[in-house]
Amino acid sequence: MKYLIAITLISSLLLADMLTLEESITKALNNYPNIKIFQLKVQQSKSDLDNAKSDNLPQVNLQANYNISQTYVFPANGQFNTLNDNGWNAGLFFKQKIWDFSKTTHKIEAFKIEEDISKLSLEEQKTLLVYQVKSLYNLLIVQKEAIEVREKDIEVKEAYYQQALAFVKHGLKTNADASRFLSSIYIAKENLAQSQSAYEKTKNALSLYIGEKIDNNIQLENRLLDVTTAIPSEDEILDTNYQVKISNRNISKNITLHKSAKASYYGSIDAIASYNHIDTLNSYNSKFVGVSLTVPLYNGGKISSEVQKSAIGVQIANEQKEATILALKKEILDSYSDIKEYRTTIEAKEVELQSSQETTKLLEGRYKNGLTTYIEVLDAISLERDIKLGLLNTKYKLNNAIYKLQYLQGKSL
Repeated sequence: MKYLIAITLISSLLLADMLTLEESITKALNNYPNIKIFQLKVQQSKSDLDNAKSDNLPQVNLQANYNISQTYVFPANGQFNTLNDNGWNAGLFFKQKIWDFSKTTHKIEAFKIEEDISKLSLEEQKTLLVYQVKSLYNLLIVQKEAIEVREKDIEVKEAYYQQALAFVKHGLKTNADASRFLSSIYIAKENLAQSQSAYEKTKNALSLYIGEKIDNNIQLENRLLDVTTAIPSEDEILDTNYQVKISNRNISKNITLHKSAKASYYGSIDAIASYNHIDTLNSYNSKFVGVSLTVPLYNGGKISSEVQKSAIGVQIANEQKEATILALKKEILDSYSDIKEYRTTIEAKEVELQSSQETTKLLEGRYKNGLTTYIEVLDAISLERDIKLGLLNTKYKLNNAIYKLQYLQGKSL
């Protein structure tokens, strides 16, 4: 019978699907809407850049109009005569920017930087999503193991309950023993239901991230990190953090926009040409080719306002960078403190668990021989269970803290 059960369990494990962490991350990156939004923003920034570049390209326009009735004035014999007639004209107008004191060049450079920022933002969103998937995946592992601990807890207490019933039948124990063990079974089942509910919620959350339903019998790979796993230094994180990179590029963009705004004071030099066919009282062609200089003398303070606005933009970008670094340093230092605490807690709980297991075995033997009460046995079992669950939870927190530092460092895996 034991062999049959073992074979059945092994078969079920082999038939069950395996959902790896890498597979979960890949599916999330391919399906999660936020990633698609930022991919579209990258495309949008490319369109903005193309639009900015068009200012340096030739501008050709077709112009045409038709007048149903127009009054024409012409002199004849010392007098001015008028005539009402229709007329039309059509032609091409050409304009090519020659020099605008680098206004357009700086503007194009600013849009190139904006494209870089959108790409960095996309990568930052990817690393954030990876961190979130890692967190959910590891929480699922811990909760699944917690369920196993709860199930084992029920199994042990049910065995004690049956044993107590046998002792009561032979007059070796009182009904209080059996009743107390029965009560502990129901409490353990309630705790198991809570753990199963938490597991189901986490599984549903991960399902939404990866874009597909996760089977109840899914197998997970144990990806809990070792206590001695290396963590990145503060300098390593600050050097590669995407938010810091975005802040640096944002400063460069605002500096470039400020240069572009200042260049507006000097106007622009353009090559212009046109060709028109005019058909009114007479039919003839008109054309010209030349160079135009446009210098803004007065525009109601519009250019000055734009220059001032862009200068303030540079200051804001610098302050935003400082604020980003300060917030980032706080997160890093908090994570370092948490990791130190979790590692110490894990070491202590591993020792506590070993001691608790030895105590439980000792009390089990003493209870069978009538040397201790059921209360001591139940307390020992509960303590061992709580230490196991606490150890699992602390390992999860340690993993999450390390994964957070990896996310801040800009690492996807």
